[in-house]
Amino acid sequence: MTEETKKEENNTEKEVETNEAEVIAEVNEVETKDVVEEEAPTAKEIPDVQPGDTVKVHQKITDVRDGKTKERIQVFEGVVLARKHGKGISSTITVRKVIDGVGVERIFPLHSPFIEKIEIVRSSKVRRAKLYYLREAKGRKARLKTKEEKTQGE
Repeated sequence: MTEETKKEENNTEKEVETNEAEVIAEVNEVETKDVVEEEAPTAKEIPDVQPGDTVKVHQKITDVRDGKTKERIQVFEGVVLARKHGKGISSTITVRKVIDGVGVERIFPLHSPFIEKIEIVRSSKVRRAKLYYLREAKGRKARLKTKEEKTQGE
């Protein structure tokens, strides 16, 4: 009878192992279905901004007056002098504009939640990665040539 009991024990162990394997397989299937159904959050579209581009940066501004908070969008239009830190999450652009003869530069983190959108108004042909020489340039030297769009067939 010891042989019979050993056979019965082996059979029950095999049944338990197969049942465990089936349960694990079912759990894995359910988990993969859940993972497939979830979608990753979409990143906002950021245009390929390059030095020399004239851009409009729409930035969210929060005003606090008398305990009331108010959100509005402020537009800053100017020439991109530089793009720093590559195309990663920490990339920034330096935008310059002249107001009443005074140059104003602002540095915008491209992936900041305060940046509503960035519009490229005009692209210019430049031969430098950083256009810091525009800070001192006046008049004709401060002008940038506009890029000619390539047409098909020509």
